[in-house]
Amino acid sequence: MFKKIDHVEIVTDQLDRTIEFYTEVLEFTIKRRDRIERSSLGVPMDLVYLDLGGTVVELISYEGAAVEPAPQQEHLGYRMMALEVEDMQKTVEYLQTKGIDIVWGPRVRETFARAEIRDPNGYHIELRQWFS
Repeated sequence: MFKKIDHVEIVTDQLDRTIEFYTEVLEFTIKRRDRIERSSLGVPMDLVYLDLGGTVVELISYEGAAVEPAPQQEHLGYRMMALEVEDMQKTVEYLQTKGIDIVWGPRVRETFARAEIRDPNGYHIELRQWFS
């Protein structure tokens, strides 16, 4: 019946900066853009679908969006998304060349390495390398 997670949505008031981060730093590609002139919110809404290996992030932006600051501590509810990486050390070095700070880790365990970064909206993104 259920096949997979189709996409994750992020509401942003920094659409261009967020697109740039996900495409130029994290190597997502723009799958599709759309603009809804008469959204249910009563204002035009911009939608950008970003793809990475079949995983889609939908960016949503509209005037007057009440974007809450990203939580900075543990909390109930949505926490973060995670991206699998091939090589944690190379990924960290690459991100440093792009001016992206590692905000946690990397921590290496027997079966995985894990680190975290933030997107331009302050949302955490986990980086995970699995060891065989």
